[in-house]
Amino acid sequence: MEARPPHGAWGMMSAMHISAKADYATRALLELAREPGRPLTCEAIASAQEIPFRFLKSVVGELRRAGLVRSQRGCEGGYWLGRPADEVTLLDVVRAVDGDVLTLRGEPLDGLGYPGAAAPLPGVWRQIEASAAAVLGGLTLASLVPAGLSAGTPERRSEVGAA
Repeated sequence: MEARPPHGAWGMMSAMHISAKADYATRALLELAREPGRPLTCEAIASAQEIPFRFLKSVVGELRRAGLVRSQRGCEGGYWLGRPADEVTLLDVVRAVDGDVLTLRGEPLDGLGYPGAAAPLPGVWRQIEASAAAVLGGLTLASLVPAGLSAGTPERRSEVGAA
């Protein structure tokens, strides 16, 4: 069994995390990417991904304001991706719902400075942020949708027709 430090003993352990908003937003967008030509309701997304409906409604609103999803009301309504899945990165998603990729005690790293022996530390935090942004920026929704699951692909249409 791995030893874990007490809560807060290692500042990085408690500070670096993926927010629930970023996780839910990414999962919702992946559901939409899987069905690119078909509108999905928040109820369908929440059910498929086991996300609390009320929280998802709020997150989808933020994604809509950021242009990552579009919506239509009514019987034929629902949500679609606002851009092609190969143009939406995880960095876009995180920034849409959380803003900065990495913060220190909830504050952005811009202008951060420490005196004396700790003077180099803000540079380390910025390098970590840049590395995380590079990873997130290199992953698109299209790269994460499991191959063959999209209803719009010929392979999936034949599977659905054969069932």
